[in-house]
Amino acid sequence: MKQNGKKADGRPLFDGYKPLEGAYDEIFGEEGVRNDVAVPIQALDALSRSEFVKRRSVANSAFFEAGVTFSVYGDEKQGVERIFPFDLLPRIISAKDWVHVERGLDQRVRALNMFLLDVYGEQRILKEDKIPRGIVEGSEAYLAKMHGVVPPAKTYIHIAGIDLIRGPSGEFLVLEDNVRTPSGVSYVLENRAMMKRVLPAVFAGSHVRNVDEYPRRLRETLSSRAAADVDQPNVVVLTPGAFNSAYFEHSYLARRMGCHLVEARDLFVHDDYVYLKTTHGPERVDVIYRRIDDEFLDPEVFRPDSLLGVPGIVRAYAKGHVTLANALGNGVADDKAVYPFVPDMIRFYLDEEPVLGQVETYICERKSDRAHVLANLESMVVKAVNASGGYGMLMGPTASKAELEEFAERIRANPRGYIAQPRIELSTCPSWIDGEMQPRRVDLRPYVLTTASSSWVLPGGLTRVALAEGSYVVNSSQGGGSKDTWVLDDAS
Repeated sequence: MKQNGKKADGRPLFDGYKPLEGAYDEIFGEEGVRNDVAVPIQALDALSRSEFVKRRSVANSAFFEAGVTFSVYGDEKQGVERIFPFDLLPRIISAKDWVHVERGLDQRVRALNMFLLDVYGEQRILKEDKIPRGIVEGSEAYLAKMHGVVPPAKTYIHIAGIDLIRGPSGEFLVLEDNVRTPSGVSYVLENRAMMKRVLPAVFAGSHVRNVDEYPRRLRETLSSRAAADVDQPNVVVLTPGAFNSAYFEHSYLARRMGCHLVEARDLFVHDDYVYLKTTHGPERVDVIYRRIDDEFLDPEVFRPDSLLGVPGIVRAYAKGHVTLANALGNGVADDKAVYPFVPDMIRFYLDEEPVLGQVETYICERKSDRAHVLANLESMVVKAVNASGGYGMLMGPTASKAELEEFAERIRANPRGYIAQPRIELSTCPSWIDGEMQPRRVDLRPYVLTTASSSWVLPGGLTRVALAEGSYVVNSSQGGGSKDTWVLDDAS
């Protein structure tokens, strides 16, 4: 039998697979497949390679036809709109490991929310010098104008996306916090739908926890944060428009939640209430899931040249007449120079030890840290504190002499703008590359929703994979792709 002019390959899927030396492999240990993920791996390995390739082709075609895309700015060679790369081999996490992750994420988000409430209020953590005042108030994302403005139900973080990695020991570590407008969950849902479609028998027999309830949970989370006098909250998703890199996700989530997808021109403020223009007349808006950055949200308060915002929306928010999810000012908690202090926040606000560890971090604003970083730049990963998407970063071990010198000058010129970390050997997962199963580095972005009474962690999240051989950069904008993340339940 031939396939596309080539002889069909009937070998087992993982035949000849070799884990990457020095890295924790998500599937294979020293003695073969890890016991806690054996059931789904055995089912996958029963597929011949030719059958897997056929199903992979179906998945790629379906993603193309469905328009599951993201945008990359400034790439003239490949264009702006791209199909999100998808690797059909899932990343699998045991029930036991996930319980630990859930506990750690719940704890971390609670502490970050208390930190935001504090720094825009009493500032106890700054007065007691648990975090240097200059680190917080010197952040570009700290909004001094929001000091004293308390969001409805004292909730700053409604939706969080916390980036995790696994080091060589297999321990989950927090790499970054995303509590402004975390993106990517639409790809989680689309990836799962595709896995059910192209590998139905494998999926059904693997006892994988459900992710499909996320849109319902998100709608409930947003509705729960409306003003107390509102019985049936009107929730909308506010997008910058079709040219935004995450527009697919904005429209996808609005559709799945049954909410209006709106732009600034669709809203107006009257008597400090927000209204939606409709063919039936104005409708009061109670909750706005906004996917617009703070500085563009209200031209009366922030950038006067912004055409993406709604004049007066901050007034309505300050008076408690509308809920913004996430709240204004959250970016200070995402600042990479604030990240090293999150364990101290957990101890300060919760009187607990952190459940999840994190990566050792050097703050270049500190003279001693800066000297260490500059002396060891070739072994460091340097990051701009307010950058994302893999931009503004130096990978020291693979950088050229010119790149090292350039970043040294950047750090000297703007030390507050950079942090540095030792390069951690990320965990790997088998991935289908050039007709073979090869190890590729991965990270994980789980999503946490905070309601009035509790938090809920989506069982899984977005596993991003560095598709290029040897790469540590998993961001889609830098050539990365994604995998479905299977969290196994106790029956597996």
